[in-house]
Amino acid sequence: MITVLAITFVAATVAPLIFRKLGRNAFYVLAAVPAAAFVWLLFQYESAYSTGGIEEILPWIPTLKLELAFRMDPLAWVMSLLILGVGSLVLVYCARYFKDKDPDLGGFGAQLLAFAGAMFGLVTSDDLLMLFIFWELTTILSYLLIGYARTRLAARRSALQALMVTTAGGLAMLVGLIILGQAAGTYRISTILDQAGSLMAGPMQGAVAAAVVLVLAGAVTKSALVPFHFWLPGAMAAPTPVSAYLHAAAMVKAGIYIVARLAPGFAESQFWLPVVLGLGLATMLVGGYRALRQTDIKLILAYGTVSQLGFLTMVVGLGRPDAALAGLGLLLAHGLFKAALFLVVGIIDHQSGTRDIRKLSGVFRSSRALGVVAAIAAASMAGVPPLAGFVAKESVFEAFVHYGTGHDAPVWGIWILVGLVVGSILTFAYSARFMWGAFATKPGVEPTPFKPIKPAFLAAPAILSLLTIAYGVWPVPVDTWIQPYAALFADRPDAVDAGHLALWHGVTPALGLTAITFAAGAAMFYGRNFVSRAQGLVPDWVDGDRAYQNTIGALDDIAVWITGRTQRGSLYFYLAVILTVAFAVPATALIMANKPLPEGIYFIDPNSPLQIVAGAGIVVGALAAVRANKRFLAVLMVSVTGYGIALMFALQGAPDLALTQMLVETIVLVAFVLAMRSLPAELRDRTGGRLRVIRVIIGAAFGITMIFVAIYAMGARVATPVSLEFPRLAYEGGGGLNVVNVTLVDIRAWDTFGEISVLAIAATGVASLIFVRSRGDRIKTSEAVPEGSVGRRTGVERGSRADATLAVAKKFTGVTRDAWLVAGRTLAPERRSIIFEVVTRLIFHSMIVFSLYLLLAGHNLPGGGFAGGLTAGLALTIRYLAGGRFELSEAATVSAGTLLGTGLATAAASGVVPLFLGGQVFQSAIIEFWLPVFGNIKFVTSTIFDIGVYIVVVGLALDVLRSLGAEIDEHFEGQNSLAEEDAAGLAEEAAESAASGKGTA
Repeated sequence: MITVLAITFVAATVAPLIFRKLGRNAFYVLAAVPAAAFVWLLFQYESAYSTGGIEEILPWIPTLKLELAFRMDPLAWVMSLLILGVGSLVLVYCARYFKDKDPDLGGFGAQLLAFAGAMFGLVTSDDLLMLFIFWELTTILSYLLIGYARTRLAARRSALQALMVTTAGGLAMLVGLIILGQAAGTYRISTILDQAGSLMAGPMQGAVAAAVVLVLAGAVTKSALVPFHFWLPGAMAAPTPVSAYLHAAAMVKAGIYIVARLAPGFAESQFWLPVVLGLGLATMLVGGYRALRQTDIKLILAYGTVSQLGFLTMVVGLGRPDAALAGLGLLLAHGLFKAALFLVVGIIDHQSGTRDIRKLSGVFRSSRALGVVAAIAAASMAGVPPLAGFVAKESVFEAFVHYGTGHDAPVWGIWILVGLVVGSILTFAYSARFMWGAFATKPGVEPTPFKPIKPAFLAAPAILSLLTIAYGVWPVPVDTWIQPYAALFADRPDAVDAGHLALWHGVTPALGLTAITFAAGAAMFYGRNFVSRAQGLVPDWVDGDRAYQNTIGALDDIAVWITGRTQRGSLYFYLAVILTVAFAVPATALIMANKPLPEGIYFIDPNSPLQIVAGAGIVVGALAAVRANKRFLAVLMVSVTGYGIALMFALQGAPDLALTQMLVETIVLVAFVLAMRSLPAELRDRTGGRLRVIRVIIGAAFGITMIFVAIYAMGARVATPVSLEFPRLAYEGGGGLNVVNVTLVDIRAWDTFGEISVLAIAATGVASLIFVRSRGDRIKTSEAVPEGSVGRRTGVERGSRADATLAVAKKFTGVTRDAWLVAGRTLAPERRSIIFEVVTRLIFHSMIVFSLYLLLAGHNLPGGGFAGGLTAGLALTIRYLAGGRFELSEAATVSAGTLLGTGLATAAASGVVPLFLGGQVFQSAIIEFWLPVFGNIKFVTSTIFDIGVYIVVVGLALDVLRSLGAEIDEHFEGQNSLAEEDAAGLAEEAAESAASGKGTA
C-alpha cells in the first residue's frame, strides 16, 4: 500500500513533464498508474479477506503516537476497487475530452492523479491522524480541480465554496478524532473499533458521543448532506471528468466511507441514528425534488447525486447486517452508473456545445451508441432490472422493511420507510427526465448539431455501463466481497440475517415497493408539466446556497467592522496594545499569586565583573536609540545593545550563542542600512506630550514586568532541568561535544527544520515585495557600467535603456568573468574605497573557508551551519559593499531561490532517508572510518542536516542582498539616468532655441 501511494504521488509530481512531451496523450500514461494498482489490488484479494487483513506500519514519531499505519480489509478493498478502477477510466476519458493545446493540462493531470492517491490513502489508513491528513489533502485537491477554469468567476467561487464548507467540517472532525484517540489511548482505527463498546459505556461516554457527532459533521459536509448540500451542485463548474470522479465515484464517497468505517463500533452511539437517518432522509428528498427543477442535464445529475448520497448515508449508517450488505452494494452500483452518466454529459457538451434540455433535441438519432450507454446507466439509477441499481435497491428496501415493520421496530421506522419510497419515486422521475432531456426529439425544437463520437471517447462510459449490466445479472462476486463486512454487525441485538445480493428474491414486500416506485415515478414524469407548475408555487426563499452567501457576507461585514477599529494604520497603537497585554496579564498573575521573591538573587555575577561594562553598554545603546533623530544612528544603537547581549553570552560561558548573536546583529544591521536608503534620513514622525508619557509608562512597565517574570520563573523550578541530560545525550546519541549544535540538528531537529522553513518563506516574502516581475536572481554582467557613464540617450528612445547600457558597457569596461572585484569599472569614484577593496581581497576567501570550518567543526566546537552560513553571508555582504551589485552577481552565480530550495531539500532528505533504512525521521547515525593522512574520522549524519541549514542561511543572505541591495541600486541608477537624460534634453532644446533665435536675428 505504501508502495502504491509512493508511485502514485511520484507519477503525479512528474506528470507536467510528461504532458510537455506527449500532450493530452499523457493521460494514457497517467491512467496506467491506477490501472496497475487496480491489478495489484485484485491479487491482494485473498490476503485482504484473511483474518486481520493486510497491515503495513511504518513508525514515524513514536513519542507522539504518530505512525504510518495502513490496513487493507474488506471495506478498504471494495472502496479501493471503485477508486482505482473508475480513476483509471476517467483518466483515459480525459485524453479525448481536453484539447491538446491547453497549457494547464499538466497541472490538471497531476492533481487528478494525486487525488486518486489521496483517496486510496484515506480508505486504507488505519491511523486517525493519517486519515485526517489524506482527508484534507482531498479537500485541497478538489479545490484546485473545481477551480480548473480559473479565469471564470463561477469556477473560482464554486471552488472556494467547496473548500470553505468541507474544511469547516474537517476541522470539526479533527476535534472528534483527537477526542476518540485520547479516550482510547491509541489512534489506531482498528483498535478503537475493538474498544468501541467499552468506550461508549465507560467514564468518558459523554465525550465519546460528542466525538462521534463531530466526526459525523465532517462526513456530512464532505458528502454534501443537508444543510451543506449546496456546494456539490455548485462544484459542477468543474470539468466533467472531475464531476465524474470526485463528485460521483470518489470524493463525496469519503463521508460515506467514514460512516461505514465507524458503524460497526459506534452505530449504537446516542446520537448516531438521529443524525444519519434524519439528515440522510432529508437530503434524499431535497436532492430529488431539486433535480426535477433543473434544465441543465449536469445539474440534474448533481442534485441526483445529492439525493443518492443521503440514501447511501441512511443505509450504511443503519448498523445492521442486511443494511451493511445493501449499503456497500448500492455504493458500488452508484459509482458505476453515476460516473458513466457524468461522462456521457461531458460527451454531449463536448460534441454539441450545450447541456440545456430546452435546446437539446434528437441527440439519440445522432448517436445511438451514446444513447444506449446512457439508457443503461440511467435505468440502473432508477432501479430498473436487470441492472446493478435494481439489485442494490431491492436489498435496501428489504433492509428497511425489516427495520420499519419488525417486532422491535422503532416508532419512526415506518416513516423512514415511507420517506425512502418517496425518495426512490423522485429518483425514477429525474432519471426519466434526464434521458428525455438529453436524447429525446422535442416538438418545436430544431435538431441539435452533433459531431460524431470517436470510439476512444465513448470507451470509458461504455465500460462502466457494461459493468453495471454484469453486476446486475451476476451479483455473486459483489455479494462475496461484501459479506465479510456485513458479518461485523452480526452480534447486534437486533441483527437479522444479512441475506444475499440477488437479481430475484421472489415476490416480496420489497418488490411491491419497487413496483410502486416505478408506477409513481412514471406518473410524475409523464405529468412533468403539472409537477413543474406545482413546484413553481413553492417559494424559493429556503435555499442553502443563499444561506451560505448571507453567512459569508455577515462575516465579511463583521471583519470589516473589527478591522476598522483595530487595524488603524498606527504602529504606536499596535505596539501599545501588544505591550500592554504582554505586561498586564503576567503582572496580574504575579500579584494574585502573592509569592515571595526567590532566594539568592544578585544583580551582578561576582565571578564576572565585566558584566557591568556589558550592561552599561546595553543601557546606553537603548537610551541612545530612543533619543536618536537619525534612522541610521537609531539602528546602530540598537545593534550596540545586541552586541552587548552577545558579550553577556560570552561572559556566561555560551560561546555558541555569543557567536551567533554577533553574526546576526551584523547582518541585520547591514539589511537595515540597505533598506533605509529608500527612507528619509531623519525621524520626523515623533510623538510628544501626553502620548510620549504613555509610551514611557508602557515601556517601563513591560520591562519591569519581564524582569520579575524571569526571576519568578527561575525560582519556580521544582523538577530536575531536562537540560542537565543534554551533554550526555549530545555525546552518546548525537555524537558531538557541542551541546547547542547537537541539540539543533539532532535532539530538536524538527524545530530547526521549521525555523529554516520560516527563513525560506521570509526570504521569499522580502523578494516578492521588492521584485515586480521576477526574483532578480541574476544580474547580467553586460549591464556592468560605471555609474554616471550612461548620459544622454542620443538616438535611443526612453524604452531602450538596456541597449544603451550594453553599448556603453562594451565601450568603457570590457568586464570579463575572470575579473575579480572590478569596483573601479562598476562604481562611481565617489563611492569607491581603495582600502575597503584591498581588505575585501584579503579576507573574502578566508571568510568563506572559515565559514566552512564553522560548519564542519560545529558538532564539537563553537559553530555550526547557522553560524557558518551567516559568516558566508557576511563575506558576500563585504564583497557587495566593496564592488556593488555587479560584483555581487559575479560572486554568487547561483540564484538565491535555488540555494533556499537546495538547503531545504538537503535538510528534508537527511530526515527522510533514515525511514528507508529502518530508522525514524531525522534519526542520526555515527560512522567511524579511517582515511590516509587524516587518520580516524568520526562522521555524524546529522552534519548533512547542518549543511542544509548552512545553504538556507546563505540563500537568505543572498536574497536580502539582491532585494535590498542590488535591486534598490538599480532603481536609483535608473532614476539618476532619467534625470540626467532629461537635463541633457532640456540643455539641447535651450541650445537649439538660442541658435535659432540668433539666426533669426
